[in-house]
Amino acid sequence: MSTSIQTSRAPQAIGTYSQAVRAGDTVYISGQIPLDPATAVLVSGDIDAEIRRVFENLKAIAEAAGGTLANAVKLSVFLTDMTHFAKVNEIMATYFKTPYPARAAVGVASLPRGARVEMECILSLA
Repeated sequence: MSTSIQTSRAPQAIGTYSQAVRAGDTVYISGQIPLDPATAVLVSGDIDAEIRRVFENLKAIAEAAGGTLANAVKLSVFLTDMTHFAKVNEIMATYFKTPYPARAAVGVASLPRGARVEMECILSLA
């Protein structure tokens, strides 16, 4: 049995998916792009702001699920330009403490709405 997680503090789903789904003590947070939840407009221009917006969206959903980013056990990062990987590392260090979650970073040709970064994560609430 699974439960859908929903919060107005993160962008509403732009397709047929949930912001997150909880199955037992595991929460699967759907990919987040840098959409401002108040305006549903893509943050653009500054890659730092885009990366921070994605982490803020993940954080809001984690909190709605009853956890925090400290509960993250796996983070997947998708970038349209891998030169931004160092910036992801720098900003990630302000959102996570050791032990850091396992992570994958993947270069992709494109992302929804022309975003340059997307992230998804898995939380363990056990």
